[in-house]
Amino acid sequence: MPLNVGLIGTGNIAPAYLLGCSHFPDDVKVTACADLLPDRAASFAAERGLTAYSVDELLASPDVDIVINLTIPAAHAEVSQKILEAGKHCYSEKPFALNRADGQKILDLAAVRGLKVGCAPDTFYGSGGRTARKAIDDGRIGRPTSAVAFMLSAGPESWHPNPSFFFQYGGGPVLDMAPYYLTWLVNLLGPVAQVSAMAGRAKEVRVAGHETIRGQAVPVEIDTHTTGLLQFESGAIATVIFSFDVHAASLPRIEIYGTESSLQVPDPNTFSGDVRVWSRENREWETLDSVGRADIQRGAGVADMARAIRDGGQVPRLRRAGVSRSRYHAVPGGRCCGRGGGQADQPHRSSGSALIPQQDDYDDVVRRGGAISPPAIPGRTHTGPPLRQQPVR
Repeated sequence: MPLNVGLIGTGNIAPAYLLGCSHFPDDVKVTACADLLPDRAASFAAERGLTAYSVDELLASPDVDIVINLTIPAAHAEVSQKILEAGKHCYSEKPFALNRADGQKILDLAAVRGLKVGCAPDTFYGSGGRTARKAIDDGRIGRPTSAVAFMLSAGPESWHPNPSFFFQYGGGPVLDMAPYYLTWLVNLLGPVAQVSAMAGRAKEVRVAGHETIRGQAVPVEIDTHTTGLLQFESGAIATVIFSFDVHAASLPRIEIYGTESSLQVPDPNTFSGDVRVWSRENREWETLDSVGRADIQRGAGVADMARAIRDGGQVPRLRRAGVSRSRYHAVPGGRCCGRGGGQADQPHRSSGSALIPQQDDYDDVVRRGGAISPPAIPGRTHTGPPLRQQPVR
């Protein structure tokens, strides 16, 4: 039997979750929604055959098992805590929280209540992320030594109907878009040991372009361009740029460089796309055969959580600071979101304890610039060459 899912927040991203969850009918079924704007929730529900509630009514409903938190970033932590306090499992859009202390409160509350909590992004479940991971695990580029990741855009104010939160505390390219890139880098290269960064902004005020608010001023309260360096525990080094200040560019999304070759990775904000490896023999890029399902979309992480709940999986004890023993793609045969056989200690792979970053350190860096040496960012435990085994602490 699928677990019933309710949505809190019926904005731009909600239809994507509804569609994505529909690809896993044996695991989850979206049945209800709520929003701070009751009319918007009612309209969303009527168009899609859902039950519209107030937020309090949805949290009190005995027919809802998992609640997906699709509120604005500044409200994520507060709403997630309310979901857990109501006895529901919680899956949140990123960011998990705006600082590490709030994130830890959520994890602690979930542990006390015996509930599961998870967080986007889950895009690495898709064929693009899995194909790239397989290429590295198979040694196609030798030992990874470096990487680049670029998220370059002119910002969302030109198209988004409610862009203000992107430019307030909790928004910006690092907390809004970098989670996709960092999650993929961590899944491909392992935990991060050190971070340094500089940040700035091109404008103090932006102009909205969506037809419903065209011409309105959008004040900028946070930095909108961040350049960073990441050193991974494996020794690999990555250069990253996350920006809302770039109108056009021809840089790659993600590339991984190894001792034997190079790997081009597709847009980590999608679930598919071509993965290419440089052929030293033919002196050209070759597209690798895709691995996994091509129809996976947002909601795969929710389905994975539902399977862990149903099969009795328990999130294991944490190691390092906020790191769980995440088993990314550890399903037999390498099937994304495969049925794991119900191992007693198997967590879902978008477990909040696996994904919570050292957000207080990142916040300090992106707001003031500088260099830090935080604890390792959560990542997979490497199981063999070309990357060394990471000890469980």
